[in-house]
Amino acid sequence: MNVNHHVLVPLGLVVLTGFLVPWLLVRARWAQQAPRLALGVWAACGAAFAAATALLPAQLVLSSASSHRLADMMFTFRPPTAEQLLGLDGRERFAFALSLAVLSMPTAAFVRRLVRARRVRVRHAGVLRLVGRYDPVLRATVLDDERPAVYCLPGRSRRVVVSSGAVDALTPAQLAAALAHERAHIAGRHHLLVAAAEAFAAVFSRLPLARHGEGSVPLLLEMAADDRALRRCTRDALATALYALASGRAPRSAFAAGGPSAALRMRRILTPHSAGHPVLRGLMTIAAAGLAMAPLIVACCSFPG
Repeated sequence: MNVNHHVLVPLGLVVLTGFLVPWLLVRARWAQQAPRLALGVWAACGAAFAAATALLPAQLVLSSASSHRLADMMFTFRPPTAEQLLGLDGRERFAFALSLAVLSMPTAAFVRRLVRARRVRVRHAGVLRLVGRYDPVLRATVLDDERPAVYCLPGRSRRVVVSSGAVDALTPAQLAAALAHERAHIAGRHHLLVAAAEAFAAVFSRLPLARHGEGSVPLLLEMAADDRALRRCTRDALATALYALASGRAPRSAFAAGGPSAALRMRRILTPHSAGHPVLRGLMTIAAAGLAMAPLIVACCSFPG
C-alpha cells in the first residue's frame, strides 16, 4: 500500500514547529532581546502545529485526489465553501470529523484554562471590593498590606492592585514604572497567551513546543511588558522598582511586577541593546525554518497523484 505523499507536508510541519523551531528558539539569545517577535514565533508554532496535527489524520484517510485538493486549499489559503462541505462523500466526512476531534483537544484545554482562571480572578476581585480602596490618582486598587506588591488582574475583572507597602517603599517614579508594567499586561491581553501555553503543556506534555513554551512564554510576556513600560519611564526607575518588588507575591491568574524573574529582567533592563540586530537574527531564523518546508510544499502542490 502506497503512503499518500501529501502526508509529508503536515508531518514536516509537526517536526518543524513541534521540535526544531522550539529547540532553536529556547537557545536563541535574540529571543529575550526581541520578546514580542519571539512570542509571535511561539504563537505561530502553536497554531501551525495544531493545524498540522489536525490535517495529518485527514491526509491518511483521504484518497490521493481528495488530499491534493485539501493541500491546494491549505497552501493557497482558500477555505472550503458551504457547497463543497455539503458535497463531501463518506470518506471525506470521516476525515473532516477526525480533524475536528484532534483540534478539539487543545481547544478544549484552552477554554478550560480561561474559564478556570476567570473564576479565580472574579473571586479575587470580589475580595478586593471588600478590603481594598480605589485610588483615582494611581488609577489602582490599594490593598492594606505592609509587603510591597504590585499586580494586575487581566480579563473582564481587569484592575491594577498595589499594596500600601509598595506605596510606602517606592518612589513616585518607581511606582509609576511598576503600574505601567502591569497596565501593559492588561493592554496586551497576555493572559490569553499564558492560557494557550498551559493548554498545550496539558495536552502535549512531552512535546518540546509545549514543554519549552510553558516556561518561555510567561518570561517573554514579562519582558514585553517591561519594554512597553519603558516608553513611559526610565530604565533606572523600572529596574529599582523590580528590585523592591522581587519578593512580592501575587494571587494565581494574576501578573506581578516582581516575582522570580525579576533579577534576570533587571539585568536585561540595565543592559541596553540594539533592537535591529536581534530582530534581524530572529527573522533569519524564521525564514530558514520556512525554507526547510519549501521543497515539501512545492512537491505536494505539483504532483496530483
